Amino acid sequence: MTQIIVLPHVELCPDGAVIDVPAGTSILDGLLANGIEVEHACEKSCACTTCHVIVREGFDSLAEAEEKEEDMLDKAWGLEPNSRLSCQAKVGGTPLVVEIPKYTINMVSEGHKK
Repeated sequence: MTQIIVLPHVELCPDGAVIDVPAGTSILDGLLANGIEVEHACEKSCACTTCHVIVREGFDSLAEAEEKEEDMLDKAWGLEPNSRLSCQAKVGGTPLVVEIPKYTINMVSEGHKK
């Protein structure tokens, strides 16, 4: 099991959380399985940025993002060098500290057209 420390997020996880997930699990699946309802508008298909997280510690232990993920991340609100789409980043054996950004860009819920 790999530990993920989730920093406090005012709506999704006000007190923060410490969760354990099996290696090979996506960060998103680990969060969802532990009651942290991160938005994932494209149903984990790497077609949006609503599950964007910032990996504050343990970033280098993750496999490199594939080109499709990198292209989507360019559109994320609050992008940082250690940003990942949580539906694509799978945990290894190294503990992670994850921050869920305050905002997401969801073209569907915001009423924008593609």
